[in-house]
Amino acid sequence: MLNEILWLLFLILDLSIALLIFYFFEKEGIFTLISLSIIVCNIQVIKLVKLFGFTATLGNVLYGSIFFATDILSEFYGKKEARKGVTLGFIALVITVIYMQIALHFKPAPDDFSHKPLSEIFNFLPRIVAGSLLAYLASQYHDVWAFHLWRRITKGRHLWLRNNLSTMVSQFIDSLVFCLIAFWGVYDLPTWIDILLTTYFLKWIVALLDTPFIYLARFLAVKKGIQPQLMILDKGKEV
Repeated sequence: MLNEILWLLFLILDLSIALLIFYFFEKEGIFTLISLSIIVCNIQVIKLVKLFGFTATLGNVLYGSIFFATDILSEFYGKKEARKGVTLGFIALVITVIYMQIALHFKPAPDDFSHKPLSEIFNFLPRIVAGSLLAYLASQYHDVWAFHLWRRITKGRHLWLRNNLSTMVSQFIDSLVFCLIAFWGVYDLPTWIDILLTTYFLKWIVALLDTPFIYLARFLAVKKGIQPQLMILDKGKEV
C-alpha cells in the first residue's frame, strides 16, 4: 500500500501546488507549470511502479495535472490562452529533447560519472518521443476544444461536468495515440490492450480527483477578482 499512499499524496501535493501558483502568478504561473510538468513527467515515465495491482509508469500524476492546468486557462482566460499553454508545453518538451541530445554528444571527462545515467534517461527511442509529442498535442488540443464545447452546451453551468468530460475523453485519446505509436507491434495484442487500459485507468483517477480542485481554483480566482471567461461570440466563433 505504500506506493498507493505516496501516489495519492503526490497527486494532492501536485494539484495544491498548481492552485498556489495560479493564485500568486495567475496565467503566467500556469504557463510555467505546464512547461515544467511536461518535462518532468517525461522523465518520470521511465520508472515503472506497482499501483493498485498494476504495473504502471510514474509520470501519470504530473501528466494528468496538465489537463487540470489547461482547464484553468480555459475557464478563466479563454480558449486562446489555453491553446497557448498547450503550445508552450510542446515547445518546452521539444527543446529539452534537443538540448539533452546535444549534451549527450559531448565526450565525457575520464572522471565523469553522470554520462551513462543521463544517456539511459534521455536517449529516448524515436518512437517513444514521437508517441509522447503527438499524444500530447492531440489530447491537449482536444481537451481545450471539448471544455468549451461542454461549456456552450451547459450554458456555463456545471463546471464539474465540463472538467470531467473534456479531460476523461482527452486522457483516452492521449493513451490511445501514445500506445499506438510507441508500443503497437512491440507487444502482442492482449499485452498492448492491458498497457492501454492500465495507463488510461490511472489518468482517469487523476481526472476524477481533480474536480474539487477546479472549484477551489474558481474560489481563489473570484477572491482575486478574476471572473470566469464568458463565452463571447464573434462572427459565430467562440473566443
